[in-house]
Amino acid sequence: MARLDNKVAFITGGESGIGLATARLFAAEGARVHLAGLHAGRLAETVAELGPDAAAYSVTDVTDEGQVIDAVAQAVDRFGGLDVLFSNAGISGSIAPITQYPTDVFRRVLDVHVLGAFHLLKHAWPHLRDGASVIINSSVVGLTSDGYATAKHAQVGLMRTAAKEATGRGIRVNSVHPGPTDTEFQRDIEMTATGGPPDVAARIFDARIPLARHACAEEIARSVLYLACADSSFVTGATLSVDGGMHI
Repeated sequence: MARLDNKVAFITGGESGIGLATARLFAAEGARVHLAGLHAGRLAETVAELGPDAAAYSVTDVTDEGQVIDAVAQAVDRFGGLDVLFSNAGISGSIAPITQYPTDVFRRVLDVHVLGAFHLLKHAWPHLRDGASVIINSSVVGLTSDGYATAKHAQVGLMRTAAKEATGRGIRVNSVHPGPTDTEFQRDIEMTATGGPPDVAARIFDARIPLARHACAEEIARSVLYLACADSSFVTGATLSVDGGMHI
């Protein structure tokens, strides 16, 4: 039996990278998935790939509360109640010391990562079935520092607050913390951080990873699946590192 048979999952940032890999894996495991993201063309391609009976999408900016409300309503109208939330939308921001960090960029990073996750939890919560699973995609820097660490640490606080509130309904809430992953999103971060071309930047980052390589998006998706399904039935309020040892 597939691990997500008859389950309905809502995924933000579902049109590329980890979100796309997770959508594919969830569908392969029997789930119907509703994808929210900014790029209509990519979202439509994914729905066509997975099949209209298994997938749908909404063009959604998670920082806009009204758009999140609408996207959740569309998912519920199409598929019924929700069993899995994967809050995955994110941006990279700037790389600079605090004294030089642009305030508008700092605010935008917080809005996407923290306010966006809050909007999803707030408005999907009433539609979650008892025993549902919520996963917030944070980062290794949500356990350490550097980069957009403030926003990623805040996601952990939101996750733990939600986990405590959810216990009465048997809903589990956890966060996953990827290290460098071979995605377009990560390549942009690495080129900005190092000033080098993609291959050079990737090698520099590989040298910082104890396992000496990037993850692929499918490896992160398998960890999200673990948190989404009954395999992790006694796990809540946890931070799952999938970072090749970078948090050590």
